[in-house]
This record gives sequence, C-alpha cells and structure tokens, in this order.
Amino acid sequence: MFTEETFPSTRNPSGSESNVVDATTPFSSAVDARFRMGASRSPEGKEITVDSRSLLRDGERWLPVMGEFHYARYPRTEWRDELLKMKMGGIDIVATYVFWIHHEEIEGEFDWHDQRNLREFVALCGELGLYSVVRGGPWCHGEVRNGGLPDWLLASGCQPRSDDPAYLRPAHRLYEQIARQIEGLLWKDGGPVIGFQCENEYGGPAEHLLTLKNIAREAGIDVPLYTRTGWPELTTAPPPGELMPLFGGYPDGFWDRAVSEMPPGFAENFLFRTVRADVSVATDQLGVREIGEEPENRYYPYFACEIGGGMMPSYHRRIRIAPADITALALAKIGSGNNLQGYYMYHGGTNPEAKLTTLQESQATNYWNDLPVKTYDFQAPLGEFGQVRPHYHSLRCLHQFLRDFGPALSTMPTFLPEMLPKNTADDSTLRWAVRTDGRSGFLFVNNYQRLAEMPPKSNVRFDIRLGGGTLCVPSGPVTIPANSSFFWPLHLSFNGADLIYATAQPLCRLTAGQTTYVVFSTTGDVPAEFVFDATATVESTTGTVTATASEIRIARITPGTDAAIRLRTPANTRLVVILLDEKQAMTCWKAELRGQERLFLSAATLICGDDSVRLSATDPADFSVSILPAPALMDQSMTLEPTNDGLFQHFAIVRDAPAATLPVSVEQIRAAGTPRPVSMGSAGVAEAPTDDDFGNAAVWRIVLPQPEDLTRDLILRIRYYGDVARIYRNGVLLNDNFYNGDPFEIGLRRSAPGIYTDELLLKILPLSPDAPIYLPADAWSQTDNQAAPVIEIYETYTAELTVVDDNGSLPSTHPYEPSSFQKFRANTKT
Repeated sequence: MFTEETFPSTRNPSGSESNVVDATTPFSSAVDARFRMGASRSPEGKEITVDSRSLLRDGERWLPVMGEFHYARYPRTEWRDELLKMKMGGIDIVATYVFWIHHEEIEGEFDWHDQRNLREFVALCGELGLYSVVRGGPWCHGEVRNGGLPDWLLASGCQPRSDDPAYLRPAHRLYEQIARQIEGLLWKDGGPVIGFQCENEYGGPAEHLLTLKNIAREAGIDVPLYTRTGWPELTTAPPPGELMPLFGGYPDGFWDRAVSEMPPGFAENFLFRTVRADVSVATDQLGVREIGEEPENRYYPYFACEIGGGMMPSYHRRIRIAPADITALALAKIGSGNNLQGYYMYHGGTNPEAKLTTLQESQATNYWNDLPVKTYDFQAPLGEFGQVRPHYHSLRCLHQFLRDFGPALSTMPTFLPEMLPKNTADDSTLRWAVRTDGRSGFLFVNNYQRLAEMPPKSNVRFDIRLGGGTLCVPSGPVTIPANSSFFWPLHLSFNGADLIYATAQPLCRLTAGQTTYVVFSTTGDVPAEFVFDATATVESTTGTVTATASEIRIARITPGTDAAIRLRTPANTRLVVILLDEKQAMTCWKAELRGQERLFLSAATLICGDDSVRLSATDPADFSVSILPAPALMDQSMTLEPTNDGLFQHFAIVRDAPAATLPVSVEQIRAAGTPRPVSMGSAGVAEAPTDDDFGNAAVWRIVLPQPEDLTRDLILRIRYYGDVARIYRNGVLLNDNFYNGDPFEIGLRRSAPGIYTDELLLKILPLSPDAPIYLPADAWSQTDNQAAPVIEIYETYTAELTVVDDNGSLPSTHPYEPSSFQKFRANTKT
C-alpha cells in the first residue's frame, strides 16, 4: 500500500500548477475484446497473441519495433547486409509492401524473380531472427504507379478497391500468388510471417476489408495478426476484432497541397495526445479532416505502422528532413501510448525497371503527386544505397530502451498534464506526459517541433500525482534545453533496488553474473540526479551523496565510461549505473556476441554475428570499439591488445585510408537553357518535367576512376543547384533527384564494373525563380543555374574483428547467421 512516506520528495512540492499530471485514476484494463485473428502457435509451441493493450509473446508483454523495407526496391544481393543493419538498429519486425504492378505488370505473367523474390526476402528475415509483416494490398500506394494496381486492371473496366466480382477475381489470384510465395514461412509453420495487411488507406465500407481478409485466409495466409491502416474513417463500422487498425504520423508530407513551410496538421504530431489518428496523412486524396477518434478504437491497442522515418520530396514539395524531426516525433508517439513502433520508411530504395512503363506515382496517371522516376530514398535512417544517417543512431538508442523496458511500458497508459499547449504555435507551455501503471512509469518531454525554434523552459519541476502521493521531480528547478526531447524513469526496480527517479534517460540494461548494469544518457545541461530508496547501499559513486531515512540522493555525477554509481541491493546483488553524455550515448550498442549480451561503444556502424563484429564507417578514424564484458578479439590474424576504458575494454583498429580521394573528371557538354515555365498538373500542383524538357538541361560528362577492388563501397556525391538532376548511363536513366538543397548521391558498387567504363551524363534542369513549389529557404539562396556541380566520391570502409577461442583458434561458424527461426528454402515458387 502506498503512503506519503513512499514518496519522500512530496515534502517539498514544486507548487507549479503548470507542470502537474494527475495519474491517481485507478488503472483499468482496456475494453475486453475478442480478436478474430489466425493461427498464433508455432510448431515449437511459441505463441504470438494480442489483447486490447499490447502484443504478447509466449504470454509476456511485447512492445516491438517495426521498420518498412521494400524488397523489390533493393538489389537482392544486398538484402542480407541491410537486414542486419536494421536488426542492429533495433528493428524486430520487417514490414514490406507487395506491389501488384511489380509482379503482374502484364496480365497473367507473374514475376517473383531476383529482387522481386518475396519468398527469398521473407526467408532471409527469418534466417536472421527477424519477424515479417506482409502488406499485401491489392492497393498499396507507396508512391508507386496506380498505387500498385497494374494498368491492365484499370483498363478492364472493373471497379477497383470494391467488392465488384470483376475486381475480386484478379485480386483473389494475387493473394493466391502471395500465399504460394510465403507458404511454409508463416508463423504456424515455424516461419517469420506474423502479420498480413489488407488494403491501405481505405475509406470505403468495412465489408470490403472483410472480403479481402476472407480471401487471404482461403488462400492459406493464416497469421497471428490481420491489420488495416487506421485512417481514413470507414463508411461502415467494422465488426470488433476482425482487423487491427494501425496508425501513423509524419513530421511533414510531400502530398500536401500547400507550397509553404509546415502546413497545418503536421505539427500536431509533436504534441503528446491520446487521439491516434493523424489527419495530416494523405490530405492529397482525403482532404483536410477534423481530429477525431473512431469509437471502435477502444477495442484495440495503440499500434503504429507509419511513423515517419523520413520523407520523400515530391516535385511540388521539396521537403528536407532533419534527424531530430524523426527522433522527436518517434518519442512523442511512444509518450502518447503507442505500443507498436512501426516506421515508414526505415530503409530507402530505388524503383525497379519495368517492361512497359516507369513505376512512380505521377499526375500523368491521374494520381495526386509527381515523384522521382527512380529514387525512393525517403531520407530514411538507412538510405537508398545503404547510407547510415544520424537518425539511425538516435532511433537505435530509443529502440534499445524499448527492447529492455518495453514490456513494462506497454502496460502503462498515458496521462496528460493539467495545462496543455493551446495549439502548435504555443511554444511557452511545456509539452510533456507520463506513462504509468500507478507506481512505476516514465516522464516524457518533447520541447522540439520541426522548423520551429522551441525556447528553453526555465524553473521547471514536475508534480506527478500517483496512487501513493505526489512525486516531485527533480529536487530543485531545472532548465529544459531548447529543442530537446527526452524521457526520465519513475520508480523502476532493479533487483530490489528502487530507483525513485533520475534526471537521465535510460538506454539499456545488461546482467552479467550477479551484477546488473544500467546505462543512462545525460539530458543536455540538466544536472544528472539519481534518487534511490534507502534500502540500497551505495558502494561508490563519482557524484555526491545525500542520505535520509527514506532515500539516497546522488548528484553532480561525472558522465563517462566508468561506474557512475555502484550499489548493493537488498537482494545482495550489485547494481552498476553507467552515465554517458549525449555524444557517447549515440555510440552505445547492445548486442549478443559469442552467446552473451554485451555493451559496445563505437562511432562506427556495428554488425554482430555469432563470433565476429563488423565495423563500418566513412572515416577509418572511427574504427575502434569498447566492449563490456570484452572477449579476446583478432583483427587480420593478429590478436588485439585492449586498453582500459572505464568499465570497458577498448580495441583500436588501425586502417590506412587511401592517400587521396578518387578523382572524378567532369566536362561540360552543354550549358543550361532558359528555365521552363512550370505548369500545373491534373491534381492541381506543379508538374514534373518530361523527358523532352531535359533537352533544355545543362549536360556534364562524368568519367570515374576504376578502382582495383570493385567491391569497394563507393558513393558518388553531387552538389548542385537546379530543378531536377538525372544521371544517364549509356543513355538509360540510372537515377534522379528533385533538388532540395541536399547532395544527390548514387551508389557505384551495384553498377560495377560497367559504370566505370560506360558513358555517364549528368543532366541538370534549370530552376525557375518563380516555380510554384515549396523549397527550403536556404536552398533558394543559390540562384546560378549555370554553376558547375561539385562532384566527389566517398567510401564506406569496413573492418571485421573475430572472437578468439580460449585455445587461440578461430571459430568455424558463419559470422552473420544468427537465427531464431528454421532455415527455409528460398527458391522461387511459380
């Protein structure tokens, strides 16, 4: 039973009514609902189920992270490395669209080969220990031609996306084909496929979605989860429990009709709120809607499938994403109660070649926007050519937290403060929320909003009213940093030691023997303060200790790789707190190596196999790693001698970068002509240029030096000013870019060796100063359409360290095949 004494910090309440959350309402479970899902048990007896609060794995709460990656938009030979990057980034579930037009462009001729091989992709997910959700359409969108519907289907006269039998017959055939591709790979078979989405962004009668679900089941797609997008509102209410509604939210949208910064609606996603729907999604096709909630949502847990991992530029909206746009929005969704953190997109790609047409969405096909012909990079955490972006690392920190603390978090509803922002323009009211089960919980703060300068908030304390009293955090007023987002723990128990609160963000925890290590990150300049129940005993600390009869307060802690705090718990186990600064936290990884979970600190991108660690970086100076607990490691047949790095052992890897960057020869063939007048397309927004328009483009011939090693991961980076840039290889379009101020990048390795000998032409269309488009203000600052592009090559280097056995020999197992699923034959089924 709680008493005021349980919360010693209540003796000096902050008195700040603006920072009060009342979470005294007794916790009650969500509405009891019976879900009509598919087979939930694997041959090994493992179960994946769902209730109205969360997913469950073998009866235990589960808050997974899902990332979208389109197999048909990425070379098959590179899937393995990219999926491993996703896994190391904290992804548990790989979601992927099956675009009908990618597979049956010509009626009756299905293509499941090479990078269109769904079966091999899903099997590889399973082999690498990743779950899979197949988003099967028939209509998908995904910025694909006709939303993924083949041209022949539209020409047939049927009524798409309806129960018209003339539509359902070919749709049934599509589902049967998908079922054949994933046959034997379903969860009930011991495979990775745990979910199937019917349709996408569908706003008609619910009966059509139920028809599609029944067709899927008849075809043999029997999975633990059947889903739909939770937007827009259906015209008829679906029976409860048939399809799980999944939601989303983006920092900005290429689809909006406005050509101004941050159209109304998108900023709402940076607020904490309990309404799940995002009315700014798909305003091109659905228009502007009022914020509301479908009554049926009370039956379901709050799940998301489309939290923006980035954003594509369209021709009329050249959005440029900042990494913090993505991280802050992701944190806001977690703080708002989301229990399935699904991103669209997590990995970028390139539209594949087709037989009859190009495959991008365009106004020329009576769709809403003009997208690039080839690139679908999406400014995602992992780019079109595998580039690792800063938000890959910041999201990875969040995902490590969810993996270790998500099961508890999933039981905690969201409570909003008594004083909320008046609107998204209100930058003076602090934005925060608490998720709690009545005792334990987490305090979330988001003082960030895209393209807004959010000022610091001074003299802040939080009064959190729980069942046993009011918890005041921290002990004295602090200043919340400008443009910051973070969360702090409340009443977490570690082996019997109760952490009452900390003004530091938990990253992950690790148990080794009788010792539990918990890693935290500082919050900007906010002083780190840890308050424990007095039943614990402080053995050592880098800070100062103040003790009372009920609590131990540790402050003025120095962040670093040593133990910030060592405690002896009432259970006679040890708790070690590691406090990293924010820069160090971005280099913190947790992964299994040689059958043991370990902590890693490295600025490189890591991939851990059973017995090896691969480091990748664009700067060889980043080739070092600190490990806790550390095994013996070998690099290029030489055993490495570690040095002490606090609690870690530090391994330095020496690699010499090439003496000089690879030179690129650039020759101008034609100067740019007069900028074309930009017309409005059928959907009422600026229309992208046609192939003929590029007759007016500046043309540059690029000659690349051929490296001796064609497997080197080289990327061509082009800094330019203009409207649209295209690269042609022997007259065939290789890639394209809608200018938004960022460089245009093209991976070279996948096109080797021909790309080094074939003719490469760069065409840059001049930009009209009065083009009716949105472009970031600084991107307009360069106005010289005749300026020469700056072209360079950069490289991603790799180093691989291998665990040395006790006898000094190397292990014989494959280093990159950690598998919790059976291995399946991935041969194409036709």
